[in-house]
Amino acid sequence: MIQIVPQLSIWLAYRPVDFRKGIDGLIALCRQELASDPSDGSLFVFRNRRGTALRILCFDGHGYWLCIRRFSRGTLRWWPKPQPEALVHPLQAQQLSVLLYNGLPEQASFVSAWRPVPHHQAARDCSLAATSSPG
Repeated sequence: MIQIVPQLSIWLAYRPVDFRKGIDGLIALCRQELASDPSDGSLFVFRNRRGTALRILCFDGHGYWLCIRRFSRGTLRWWPKPQPEALVHPLQAQQLSVLLYNGLPEQASFVSAWRPVPHHQAARDCSLAATSSPG
């Protein structure tokens, strides 16, 4: 199972990709055109020319995964505008979740991925956990 956690590096390729490419073709594209190593644990997100589908390529330590999301109605409502000299766009995990449901990641509001916990609260939580364990 692929877990989309806040610490995950997610990269969207700006340019559309020929979806006849399979895993090997997308790996080669990552290495040659995007100058990235797809085996580093990052997710790479690609779209087709018409904007009706997404492909996600990732490596889980044992092998590659290729996930496909096809929209049954319409096309993608959002895709980042290419930036000069940039080939990929960074994306947060919660933004990817919104994109997979054809939402608008730039307009969605999210809770921050990391929230500081006051030291005294963390210590209290640890002591409660230690005293409540069966033993």
